Amino acid sequence: MADEELNTQQAAPAHEETIDYKDKYLRLLADVENTRKRMQKEKQDMLRFGIENILGEILGPMDNLENALKFADQASGEVRQWAMGFQMILAQFKEVLTQNGVAPFVSEGQRFDAAKHEAVEMEETSEIPEGTILKEFVKGYCRGDHIIRPARVKVAKKLTKKEEGETHDIPKEEK
Repeated sequence: MADEELNTQQAAPAHEETIDYKDKYLRLLADVENTRKRMQKEKQDMLRFGIENILGEILGPMDNLENALKFADQASGEVRQWAMGFQMILAQFKEVLTQNGVAPFVSEGQRFDAAKHEAVEMEETSEIPEGTILKEFVKGYCRGDHIIRPARVKVAKKLTKKEEGETHDIPKEEK
């Protein structure tokens, strides 16, 4: 009986040590799994960022092509033929953007949102609520809920008290 009690006393610390090692092993296993998941997410984020960056770089030349084509109908017949070809190329670029989930968003008439818009001009007015976008100079694009490029806009600003009562007569030059 004494031998059994001695063996039990010796086995108890060994059993606790085994449980401790098992706990450490399971924690380490969980840490490795969490690291794997974090690295996978970082890889996906970097890939998404790279794709969005490239797509964003395409937007500038597309804008220039689009602006140039606005005047094509005023050109000679031969230039109009070229313009038709460029219009097709522009349509292909737009299709690539669409296939990658990139879409323009409407800004004019909307409320200014610093996450989606870049104010490049402000106009004081009492006719339109403050913070309303009056004009869009450069189209904004998003991909899902990520802004690829903010829209560059003109925003309505409230008239100051002083300016509301002023007349806009041109002062006479002093001699």
